[in-house]
Amino acid sequence: MLLTIDVGNTHTVLGLFDGEEIVEHWRISTDARRTADELAVLLQGLMGMHPLLGEELGDNIEGIAICSTVPSVLHELREVTRRYYGDIPAVLVEPGVKTGVPVLMDNPKEVGADRVINALAAVELYGGPCVVVDFGTATTFDAVSARGEYVGGVIAPGIEISVEALGVKGAQLRKIELARPRSVIGKNTVEAMQSGILYGFAGQVDGVVRRISRELADDPDDVTVIATGGLAPMVLGEASVIDEHEPWLTLIGLRLVYERNVARA
Repeated sequence: MLLTIDVGNTHTVLGLFDGEEIVEHWRISTDARRTADELAVLLQGLMGMHPLLGEELGDNIEGIAICSTVPSVLHELREVTRRYYGDIPAVLVEPGVKTGVPVLMDNPKEVGADRVINALAAVELYGGPCVVVDFGTATTFDAVSARGEYVGGVIAPGIEISVEALGVKGAQLRKIELARPRSVIGKNTVEAMQSGILYGFAGQVDGVVRRISRELADDPDDVTVIATGGLAPMVLGEASVIDEHEPWLTLIGLRLVYERNVARA
């Protein structure tokens, strides 16, 4: 089996693949202060709960694939693979790793590894041209051409960041639960804020994706729009442009990168 680890700014998502099928997954908070030893203990604890795995991670894990938007965590995970699982092939997505995705940016090294991996998985699953909308700490829009090239994207403040900013900067506002209000027109402050977040972000997604699609393809209807990320389910029912929802898009991309760099080596 293959263990995939996607380290985001807020959460870290782990997935366990048996062939092409994801058989288990976990979501934990990302903590840049965790040491390699602490991460190893955490991994052992999560793996120990799964019936298909033995007491030691290495018993049934045949490979590990990792990407991280947090450099300090990537450093510690590199140490984890070296010290604790040195006999297991590991791929850490960084410059020099084969993804098969041409990055057509002014400075390709600026593009987060997770965004390139999302592009790879999107093309593999749905073909191009496509747009990946990732609802994470930031809401990102990644444009992929019909030839599978990463051509650029958009970065906007994420849903949780916006809610926090309202609570901090609004003198009479407070932090609220991310939930669907009874109606668009809020009958109290909390519902008014929930409505602004939900329908405001849905409108943002529709507007940005339509503009990207007009630049990406001669016929915007040819563009497939894929949603992913932990907060995607909140917006799915309201954003009209989303065609597909794949919560494990980054993990699938990590599996594909592992295959290209290890399995076929």
